[in-house]
Amino acid sequence: MAEVVSTNQFKTGMAIEIDGQPYTIVEFQHVKPGKGGAFVRTKVRNIATGAVLDRTFRAGEKFARMHTESRKMAYLYNTEDEVVLMDNDSYEQVSVTPAMAEDALEWVVENMEVELYYLNGVPFEVQAPNFVELLITQSDPGVQGNTAQGASKPATLETGVVVQVPLFIEEGERIKVDTRTGVPGPRLSAPGAGDLDASSSGTYHRHHPSRRPSVALGHAHADARHAPHP
Repeated sequence: MAEVVSTNQFKTGMAIEIDGQPYTIVEFQHVKPGKGGAFVRTKVRNIATGAVLDRTFRAGEKFARMHTESRKMAYLYNTEDEVVLMDNDSYEQVSVTPAMAEDALEWVVENMEVELYYLNGVPFEVQAPNFVELLITQSDPGVQGNTAQGASKPATLETGVVVQVPLFIEEGERIKVDTRTGVPGPRLSAPGAGDLDASSSGTYHRHHPSRRPSVALGHAHADARHAPHP
């Protein structure tokens, strides 16, 4: 008998069956309105087609769970038609479609480790590590005299993604970013510099020019990606 899970057990990356089709949960948010029953606002990706849908489910609604497997891979390179990965143990190269790695490619550079997920032996998604360290390749200096608490400025990372960083972060520095939420880790050293102050409490918000910015979903989103999937 297939394992059944309810919306209370949702985790990002979990695979479930919806209307007879396999989906993975991209993100979710539990909502308790002032009137009416609670519900879960969910974004799911069709494993077979790659299509991402917005769905709303009643709180406690149940679904058949689909178990997935994963392999650690090194990201080698990508073209318009494929993304090439290499198994870290066997050195076997695997090619997947760009759609499977679209989100991961915002956060990884060549030779970084990623996770490749399989359903019934067929790859369906590439995920970036939960945390990455990336170089800021472009960022204008902070405006002198701007001391507003929480003030930020845009910064372009070496992958091309643009994030919002505190004003004191400078071009040429490396930052550690949580790819699930955009929340920064400790501030890292700039090239040729000593250790820098790690007291930043700002948030790096992901922005992609062709897509709606990712929204941190509080406690629900904090479950984020787990490797391997249960």
